Amino acid sequence: MTHKIFKYSIPFLLLTAVVFSSCKKLSDINHDPTKPTTADPQYLLAGAQKNAMDILYSGLQNGYISMHYAQYWSGNSRTDDSRYKLDEGNNATLWNNMYRISLHNLNEIVQLNKDKTSDPKIAAQSAIAKVTACWIYQVLADAYGNLPYKQTFQLGSGNIIPAYDDAQAVYSALLDTLQAQAAILDDPAKSDIATGDVIYNGAPKAWGKLAHSLMLRMAIRMSGANLPKAREIIEAHYAKAFASNDDDALFKYVNAAPNKFPFNESERPIVDFFVSGTLVDYMQGLNDQRLPIFARVSDDNKDYKGMPYGWASADAARPKPGNFSIPGKQIYSATMPGILMTYSEVEFILAEAAARGMSVGGDAATHYGNGITASFNFWKKLTDDRSISDASISSYISKVPYNQADWKNVIGTQKWLALYPQGFQGWFERTRLQFSKPGGQPLFIAPISGTMDPSAPMVPFRLTYLISEQTQNKAAYEKAVSAIGGDTKGTKLWYNK
Repeated sequence: MTHKIFKYSIPFLLLTAVVFSSCKKLSDINHDPTKPTTADPQYLLAGAQKNAMDILYSGLQNGYISMHYAQYWSGNSRTDDSRYKLDEGNNATLWNNMYRISLHNLNEIVQLNKDKTSDPKIAAQSAIAKVTACWIYQVLADAYGNLPYKQTFQLGSGNIIPAYDDAQAVYSALLDTLQAQAAILDDPAKSDIATGDVIYNGAPKAWGKLAHSLMLRMAIRMSGANLPKAREIIEAHYAKAFASNDDDALFKYVNAAPNKFPFNESERPIVDFFVSGTLVDYMQGLNDQRLPIFARVSDDNKDYKGMPYGWASADAARPKPGNFSIPGKQIYSATMPGILMTYSEVEFILAEAAARGMSVGGDAATHYGNGITASFNFWKKLTDDRSISDASISSYISKVPYNQADWKNVIGTQKWLALYPQGFQGWFERTRLQFSKPGGQPLFIAPISGTMDPSAPMVPFRLTYLISEQTQNKAAYEKAVSAIGGDTKGTKLWYNK
């Protein structure tokens, strides 16, 4: 049966799934994801994962939007993005591709498998698809606020004007889904490898850990708005979440087109972005060994120099580009993995949970130290940087000691560093925690040349809805705008209010 869904899923885009076999590595095959293929669930799963990662790490979405909003990077010749003028084409691609390709493919997997879940492999595949969808929906909810959810894929209805759901209600539904899928994936009887998964090669237990970890991410993000619910989720699931760097959820790109990391310099130099002065100055002050991984020395001065954030290229006083550092070689590598979630993030979540008085199997200082250690070891393994050692990590932690009286700033700054180059997650945490440097001195600055959006003088709290929604889904759009308090970048999300 042909399934009709609204505009987020044009039928032919179902065929854009990447033609991956059940091979254990992405490098085992090398197909063009834009070529049509049979809508087999394993290909749909691989295609959904790759499309989501490609968008979240594209220079257009991660680079021009979220890496700016997290204040990790600042623009080179194109500087309006650093000043919060949103490129509507990039915004539309984020929204449309996530719905039209990734979420559509994942929904299709569940529908194709719905009568076959007595097969453990198929049951695991459907559970993996649902967990992946929860991850994507949360990214969208954290980027926009209220969004289409319940009516996204009303099969057979031909619905092209879906209602927007309350983002807090979406969170609740996603948590329910994750708990249900975790129960399936944790079941020892469901140990069969599912096909099509690039992140964990179809291993149910690994996906179960990710489901528990994603629940922690969601719970800590809502902790300021609903602490009792956050406590309930975190205390119930932390013990089954990531326990080491071996559990990291990474999409493995390879140095062969079209499966390279989406923003890489293997075929051309990338000159679009500088690393921000905010990041470089703070890391230099701590003699942070990750800085040579995150950034390169400037061409002219051969030292690490960040571009002051939001400095317009038209300003005659701005120094020439050769004075500033561009992102590091690993960050622009063709084999840079797409990061979905890491053990380091889990430990910082548990540090904050402990700081808020939750029972999470250790005190805040211990989890905080674990988070820093895990971040350093992640980059050490990825780059084979042998200068990073247990002794050097311990020395670093001694320079940024945990302080319960200042937990938000202490944890916030180190979590922000550990989330690089996950622009969206870094931005979400920046706006949620509103942290400064330990001790209270400001870390972030307003754009040097001023904001181009009066609603967001310091940082956007969300992305505005697509312009097309104002005409194509007008009634639902207007209701959503009224519910969230206005379609501006300065409108705070429910958990920030």
